[in-house]
Amino acid sequence: AVVSTQSTGDSLIASGSMDKSCKLWDSRSGGCIETLYGHTDEVLDISFDHRGRQLLSASADTTARVFDVATCKCLSTFVGHEREISKGTFNPSGARVATASSDSTVRIWDVASSTLIQALEGHSDEVFSCQFNYAGDMLISGSKDNTCRLWRDVNSERIIP
Repeated sequence: AVVSTQSTGDSLIASGSMDKSCKLWDSRSGGCIETLYGHTDEVLDISFDHRGRQLLSASADTTARVFDVATCKCLSTFVGHEREISKGTFNPSGARVATASSDSTVRIWDVASSTLIQALEGHSDEVFSCQFNYAGDMLISGSKDNTCRLWRDVNSERIIP
């Protein structure tokens, strides 16, 4: 299982599991608030946006999903990776998501439209980590090829490696 805590100070915790689901938990009571479904293979990573209003899940089924925490509805499904997605992260505004995959790419998605903005290619092996900087204009990725790459100008439509 993978776990993420909400950054807004609420008592909400999320978990992702081999059973293909995500769960929202109340950390005070320990009770499960809701179970989120949609993936067809295990959930490998989960992450809240910076306001704690959305939850991103990344799966071995090659997709990532964004759920609204208040309604527990799936808002976006990102399809396009060729292999499992090991990591997902929101940019600071929550408008974009980056996903890292075993297909050696990082992809940047628009949350509102579920569309691919850019596929970042340059790693020669699976990418297991990615994270935006605080300004949201750069992204760093880490790969099994023993490299990290810094991607600049990720707020524009064209990414400059």
